[in-house]
Amino acid sequence: MEFNQLIYEVKEKVAWITLNRPEVMNALSMRLSDELVIAIEEIRKSTKIKFLVIKGAGDHFCVGDDIKEMMKWGDANDIMRRVRYYQNMANQLEELDKITIAAVDGNAVGGGLEITMACDFVIATERAKWGMPEVDVGITPGWGGTTRLARLIGRRRTKEINLIGALHSARKAVQWNLWNRVVPNDKLEFEVNKLLEVLKSKNQQGLRQLKFIINRGVEADLYTAQGFEVLSGSLIGAVNGMWKIKDADQGDGIQGFSAKNELWNKRRKFAKNFWSD
Repeated sequence: MEFNQLIYEVKEKVAWITLNRPEVMNALSMRLSDELVIAIEEIRKSTKIKFLVIKGAGDHFCVGDDIKEMMKWGDANDIMRRVRYYQNMANQLEELDKITIAAVDGNAVGGGLEITMACDFVIATERAKWGMPEVDVGITPGWGGTTRLARLIGRRRTKEINLIGALHSARKAVQWNLWNRVVPNDKLEFEVNKLLEVLKSKNQQGLRQLKFIINRGVEADLYTAQGFEVLSGSLIGAVNGMWKIKDADQGDGIQGFSAKNELWNKRRKFAKNFWSD
């Protein structure tokens, strides 16, 4: 697909996505959503891209779904399919093995706020506003406004945000652990680049593993989450050169299968019919 409602650029291992419908505060049309899905997939497939920054053209980040298009979504089943499509988009964004940054200026409401919740970092200007105003349109959020939001700020505050529908300051988003930083209105790009500079200096495999175990661990019980930490520790040791374990195959089992050699035949002889009656 040719992008005409977003701008997609890659510079120095950083992918930049700019939602580009400033005339409607970057509302997510069906076309823009399709383009965003494709851009995220391009980034997912890349091994050269290490970071993603999402921002909005003009004075706003994104005000969510284009309400004027909603009557085109179809019947109840079509709506269900589209909401699942958007959920998958947010899930794919959250699951990227790249570090993601939402650079927020102006309004980030509805689906725009849901995009920020799927990113690893959120940097916002002092004038930025956020909220979930769907209640006053007579609809409910579909891809993070009740689920990810509750995991980030808690059940009671999520009810406040959704049932009232007010717009809130960027500073409250930081106080409530929803966003990371508030910066002066003219310093957004500068602060994003400063963060990228810090992140580029890191062990990139370490960043990937940290993101993975944190995202998985927060959805698991404590002992399961600790299991992710243990396995991540051993993997990072292996990729740092400490990979040889004396009683591990070190590839002999795979080679044995391919060659059908003595090791393979011995193991299969013992195992093939053991307690198989």
